Amino acid sequence: MSYAFISVITMALVTYIPRVLPLAVFNRKLKSRFLQSFLSYLPFAVLGAMTFPDILYSTSHLSSAIAGMITALVLAYFEKGLMTVAISGIIMVYLWELFI
Repeated sequence: MSYAFISVITMALVTYIPRVLPLAVFNRKLKSRFLQSFLSYLPFAVLGAMTFPDILYSTSHLSSAIAGMITALVLAYFEKGLMTVAISGIIMVYLWELFI
């Protein structure tokens, strides 16, 4: 077998097992409010942990990345839409890079 085929099969198993295992282990609904709350926020925490370092090092200057991040965080805090937050952050980075 080729190396690529073995890699694809391995990646498929590694991603499939964590998705099926909870279905096999937990037959009934979770009753713990703490566990339900923890599991509901877990995807957001993981996504934030994966993307935050890239936000800081995605531009040529750290200061422009921080300006864009602060802009996006403020708009997200005030519950603006995803497109508004993303485009405003991009525009802030562009303007910061233009004038600095």
